[in-house]
Amino acid sequence: MEISLLNRIFAANMKHLHTREEKMEAFGRLLDVMDRLREECPWDRKQTNDSLRPNTIEETYELCDALIRDDQQEICKELGDVLLHVVFYGRIGEEKGQFDMADVCNKLCDKLIFRHPHVYGEAVAKDAEAVLESWEQIKLKEKDGNKTVLSGVPTALPSLIKAYRVQDKARNVGFDWEDKQDVWKKVREELDELEAELRKEDKQHSTEELGDFLFSVINAARLYKLNPDNALELTNQKFIRRFNYIEQHSIRAGKPLKDMTLEEMDRLWNEAKEQEKEKK
Repeated sequence: MEISLLNRIFAANMKHLHTREEKMEAFGRLLDVMDRLREECPWDRKQTNDSLRPNTIEETYELCDALIRDDQQEICKELGDVLLHVVFYGRIGEEKGQFDMADVCNKLCDKLIFRHPHVYGEAVAKDAEAVLESWEQIKLKEKDGNKTVLSGVPTALPSLIKAYRVQDKARNVGFDWEDKQDVWKKVREELDELEAELRKEDKQHSTEELGDFLFSVINAARLYKLNPDNALELTNQKFIRRFNYIEQHSIRAGKPLKDMTLEEMDRLWNEAKEQEKEKK
C-alpha cells in the first residue's frame, strides 16, 4: 500500500486534535509509565546513559527515515520512541540528583526565549534569514553558550551534515559567497584538482581533493537552499528500488546477478526508471 494512502487513512482515523489539557495529561502519563518501568522492569532498571546511547542513535535515524518518506503514521510512532529516550535520560538524571524533566523543559524554554528577542523582546526580524543571522551572535552571549561560532557543531555529526552545518554557521556571520553562482567556479576548480591527483595515483592527496570537491558541492547545495543529506538519501532510496527490481527479475528468471551482463542490468534498470516515471 502506498505511503500517501496510508497517510490518508491515518488522518481519517484521527478523531480530533487534543486540547492543551489532554496533551499535559498525556505527558504526565508518560512520566508515570517511565517511573514504574524504571522501578519494576529488570531491563529498564539496569539501563544507563551509556547503554541507552546506541539505541537513541538508532531511534533517531528511524525517525529521520520516516520523515524523508513522509509516512505520517511512522513519524508519529518514531517520535514517541525518541521521546521515550528523552524521558528516560531525564529520569536517570533525577536519580543522580543532577536534574529532572522540569529542568530539561525550563532550560529549553529559557534558551528559546533568549534566542528570540524579536518575539519576547524589542528586537525586529523581518524574515527567517534575519533570525538566522542574529542567532550566532546571541549564542555567543549565552552563559553556557558557544565559545566560538563553529563550536556548536557536534563533532560526532555525520560528515555530510557537519559540512553543511559549519558552512551555514559561517554564513550567519557573513563568511559566504556574495553571488551564489560564483560557487560553480569553485566546484569546477576542485573537480579539476581531484582529477589531477587521481591521474598521479596519489591516494592521500586524492582523498584530500575528494573531500574538497564534496565540500564544494555541499556548499553549492546550501547556496541554492537544497539539503544535501536529504537529496543523497532520496538518491540512495531510488538506487535501492531500481537495483531491487533488477535482483527480483534475476530471481524470477533463475539467473544469478553475477551471471547477468551489464547490458541486461542496464535494460532492467531503465525499465524500473520508466515505471517510476509512469507512477508520478
